[in-house]
Amino acid sequence: MTGARQPEKSCSPRGWLFGLVLASFSALYHPVAAAEPPIVIDSDSGLAISGTDPVAYFSDRKPVFGRSDLELSRFGTIWRFRNPGNRAAFIENPEIYMPQFGGYDPVAIERGRAVPGHPLIWSVTNDRLYLFYSEADRAAFLADSERIIAAAQRKWPEVARAAGR
Repeated sequence: MTGARQPEKSCSPRGWLFGLVLASFSALYHPVAAAEPPIVIDSDSGLAISGTDPVAYFSDRKPVFGRSDLELSRFGTIWRFRNPGNRAAFIENPEIYMPQFGGYDPVAIERGRAVPGHPLIWSVTNDRLYLFYSEADRAAFLADSERIIAAAQRKWPEVARAAGR
C-alpha cells in the first residue's frame, strides 16, 4: 500500500516571476564559452604541430621535437615541449607561441581554403609563428607578409567554419 498522495502545489504568480527573473539573470552572468579556434592536429597522435615544441621556433630559431614527458593539454590538443622552461613560457603566453591561424597556411587562408601548414616550413614574423603548406607559399608570404596577414585575418572566420571545427 502506498502513502496518500500529497496535493500538488501550484506556483504563485510571484514565485513564477521570481524564477523567470532568476533564470534570465543567470543567463547574463553564465555565458556559453566561446568556441576554440581550429588547430591543426595530427590525426594519428593527437599532437599539435606534429609534436614540435612551439616555443623552440622562437628560442632556438628552428623546429625541435618536444618530449613525451613534457606534454600539456590545451585548446583541444596536446602540445609537447623540449624543456620545462619552454612549457612554462607557453602556459604564460600561448597566444604568442601558438601557430597563427591554428597552424593553417595563411596563404591558403587568403585564397579561402583551410590547408594545414607543415611544421618544417615556417616563419616567425612580427613575433608570431606561421606554418606553410609549401616553400612556394612561404616565399609568397615573406614577399608580402603584411598584406597576406591582413587578408587571412579577414577571411579566417569563414575559413575556420568551413574547416569543420
